[in-house]
Amino acid sequence: MSTPKQPGPLTTCIHAGNRKNDVYGAIATPIYLTSNYRLPTDGTPVDWSGIETNIYMRNGNPNQFVLQDKLCAIEGAEDCVTLASGVAALSATFVTFLKTGDHVVCSKVCYSATSILFHELLPEKYQISVTFVDASNTEEVARAITPNTKLVHIETPGNPTTEIADIPAIAALAHKVGALLSVDSTFASPLLLKPLQLGADLVIHSMTKYINGHGDALGGCVMGKKELIRKIKEQAMVNFGGILNPMTAYLIARGLATLPLRMKQYCENAMAVATYLSESPAVRFVYYPGLKSHPQYERAKTLMPNGYSGMLSFDIKGDEATHTKFLSALQLISHAVSLGDLESLIVYTQSDSPKMQYYPEIFRSGFFRFSIGLENAEDIIADLEQAFVSCGLL
Repeated sequence: MSTPKQPGPLTTCIHAGNRKNDVYGAIATPIYLTSNYRLPTDGTPVDWSGIETNIYMRNGNPNQFVLQDKLCAIEGAEDCVTLASGVAALSATFVTFLKTGDHVVCSKVCYSATSILFHELLPEKYQISVTFVDASNTEEVARAITPNTKLVHIETPGNPTTEIADIPAIAALAHKVGALLSVDSTFASPLLLKPLQLGADLVIHSMTKYINGHGDALGGCVMGKKELIRKIKEQAMVNFGGILNPMTAYLIARGLATLPLRMKQYCENAMAVATYLSESPAVRFVYYPGLKSHPQYERAKTLMPNGYSGMLSFDIKGDEATHTKFLSALQLISHAVSLGDLESLIVYTQSDSPKMQYYPEIFRSGFFRFSIGLENAEDIIADLEQAFVSCGLL
């Protein structure tokens, strides 16, 4: 008997997790805006902290269950927990699996909230020691791991430098001492990088970004084996109350349905824009994993065979005044934080930012993090070009 063919990513994103038992026969999952549910009256015991059935919104809700099942199907995970933000997902992971006296190895190139958690909050409040490493350098990671290391946390691609870590090699190093490997894969989306299949124990996403894709909902998720995710659900979701509300879960699930189409366009646009920038005399450097000039290009080809996402970093020639003028001249591209939205977003990090010390040398004179949108690539390029002309670089 032949093995049933697995549905493709488009089919999975549209159909996985959907409930067909709505009393009115709805095709799209309704929004369940109810905070509590009827309890059994036949004497059936009630688990007041249960996470598998509807009891109270903090324990879970149908829209959350649909979204979690969709994400598991796309990622190939046993279980998923969705929480109120990407930072809630990160915090939940760290607080659930770390205790006083533990040691952590963390990417020094990482999201600002992760940096604050590991530089300040967790060491100061819980005496957790942290060693920051260049996660793209596997030998440096190996040197940092000790018998007391309980968690290795990396980002791939790294935010904001797009550096690529060798996930299989780092997973082997972590597991050798009994540590967990968590990977923040927000920059890649669940379609372009599969950390769990590469040996990671947990994968974390800010769903606010590519998974939702429309810039109108905040959420985070953690995926992995059931026994690990259950611990996060019981602690961070039920007891800490970091639940994702039904309306947000609905919006993110709706955005998720078009993820394959969007990621294809993001990748195509980003490659076109990165190529243009790499050839422009106005540009000082470009980091994009799909360019052969990227330091981990060969590794990215192996780990991300289906595309390199829509995130790149670059810098232009000129002083701070030139950078400010360039930003002001942009018309289509918005100067704003976040990423993975429909529209192109750019944000500038100045040379005097305290975070600069953690980035590769080439970044330390200042740089732009650029989230390529779904506009026509030629229109994005035209906006960059006119801004270069406006500030005298062309």
